[in-house]
Amino acid sequence: MEKKPFVTLKQVEELVKTYPTPFYLYDEKGIRETARRVKEAFGWNPGYREYFAVKATPNPAILQILREEGFGADCSSYTELLLADAVGFKKEDIMFSSNVTPREDFALARRLGAVINLDDISHIDFLNEIAGIPETICCRYNPGGSFTIHNEIMDTPGEAKYGFTREQLTQGFRRLRELGAKRFGLHAFLASNTVENGYYPKLAGILFQTAVELAQETGIRPEFINLSGGVGIPYRPDQQPNDIYRIGEGVHKAFEEILVPAGLGDVAIYTEMGRFITGPYGCLISKVIHEKKTYRDYLGLDACAANLMRPAMYGAYHHITVLGKENAPCDHMYDVTGGLCENNDKFAINRMLPETQVGDYVVIHDAGAHGFSMGYNYNGKLRSAEVLWREDGSAQLIRRAETPMDYFATFDFTGLFSQEKGKRFILSDQELEAAASKK
Repeated sequence: MEKKPFVTLKQVEELVKTYPTPFYLYDEKGIRETARRVKEAFGWNPGYREYFAVKATPNPAILQILREEGFGADCSSYTELLLADAVGFKKEDIMFSSNVTPREDFALARRLGAVINLDDISHIDFLNEIAGIPETICCRYNPGGSFTIHNEIMDTPGEAKYGFTREQLTQGFRRLRELGAKRFGLHAFLASNTVENGYYPKLAGILFQTAVELAQETGIRPEFINLSGGVGIPYRPDQQPNDIYRIGEGVHKAFEEILVPAGLGDVAIYTEMGRFITGPYGCLISKVIHEKKTYRDYLGLDACAANLMRPAMYGAYHHITVLGKENAPCDHMYDVTGGLCENNDKFAINRMLPETQVGDYVVIHDAGAHGFSMGYNYNGKLRSAEVLWREDGSAQLIRRAETPMDYFATFDFTGLFSQEKGKRFILSDQELEAAASKK
């Protein structure tokens, strides 16, 4: 599968006149179309709801698009709860799935009326002490062991820090009922970024069977089952994308085979996708500012791992397109790097690309989820702008780039970094050009 950018060199050359590189660019059209496909794929379930994983792309403009498409918001922290509330998600529009949860996070989730998804049996009494048990509650299940599809190990839940054991689920449901809970949900997340149409159906089978057992053991009928996230995207050109319609039908089949005969045919299905919804529809636009030839040929970008850390953190692959050279032969081998004082600050290693020069613009693909949101400020690097490529072809700034004064703003060192002092050290384009003309 060939990966094509959703913008051209000419369009980027216009964009950089207003938004200097590096910056993130999101495709509104792609996000909306994918959101609608997801809803269609699970439309067989009357209670279906997608709760977009805010952690993937925590920008209010993106969240507003998805709220308009009928999605809820899956939050994992105090700040994400505030963000979801500010965008307009209310009460059961919000699913709160966290772990090692601070008191203030639970208190805010209760105040907002969010559906709380408990990660640990000890959190039942912890939540009750803080804010009481709500009538609607969910528990996260971890079956342990390894999770396999077609004899291939997808992940190892037994090594994960998340969720109740099977025995704890029964105990937890009973305890929650004693404390006043009336509507129950079941949740699990067993593998990340799966490019395998069988993942959700297999997970659904496990959760559906567990729901039947819980109903028999406790008399409590789960009213919703949350399949969480884990539906991935093809980062590599040779990977086949997930077919969301096949996935939805696979879940439907398991539903009819397990839940319906057990009298649980009215259970609502929830999902919490992030990567699948926005991942392919966001990219990092950067400029080649140096080329270094030593033991390897290095292309140095004005972006770095502080802008997109997945390659440095996981060794993750992100496809790279040199704009304007999409049809040129990939006959040059490069390491594509940023400028951090860390040798793992590489977007690509031994990557075959067209011959590339300083000044070329590159698109780093599939950065629309867990890209900007994982950014940081090591080496004093500043977070980039985020720009939305609207359906009508216009561009909208949805987060400005950080400035040095943003970086200094949280220091408690009176007077050293005043606004006026900060401005003296920020050179305008005209001052840079003047300095260059003197050489």
